[in-house]
Amino acid sequence: MNDPAHFLATSGLKNFRHVITRTALATLIFLTACGYHTSNSAKVNLPSGINTIAVPIFVNKTQSYRAEEILTQAVVREFTSRSPYRIIPKNDGTADATLQGTLVGSTTYPFTYDSQTGRQSSAIVQLNMSIKLVDKRGKTLFDNPNYMFREQYQVSREVTSFFDESPPAVDRLSRDFAHTLVAEILEGF
Repeated sequence: MNDPAHFLATSGLKNFRHVITRTALATLIFLTACGYHTSNSAKVNLPSGINTIAVPIFVNKTQSYRAEEILTQAVVREFTSRSPYRIIPKNDGTADATLQGTLVGSTTYPFTYDSQTGRQSSAIVQLNMSIKLVDKRGKTLFDNPNYMFREQYQVSREVTSFFDESPPAVDRLSRDFAHTLVAEILEGF
């Protein structure tokens, strides 16, 4: 029992286990404390004096038919449901801020295939946008010229016609995009 080698070996193992346990515990605490939370209303970090936000129809520089209308409508719905701001469709001089958006790219990538039929079963949809929120004095409140939204969706039709022929999928995509964008603007992520 008084063998020094045995004592060092067992105490070293205990110390090693202690270090692993502490590291795992610290990692767990760190991961559970980071950023993800849910709430009914967003924490608003926009400057005081902003009461009205104009959200004109986004510009569409892609071949995706009506994508700009669908995405703009989803952003308006999300702002209306999650924030205290009054949202108007265009800046007629009364808005305290204006959200400008340009869809510069929309891409779909096959992700998974059905093993029975070989047909595609899910896809990654990626939207590339330029987003800017500017107050009435011209001060930029939020700016991301390379805003990228990417999400996986189940597909039941040909993915190349995602925007044209899949209204439920496009609706889900636009809601997810709007939720992410509005959260980033309001909460300052």
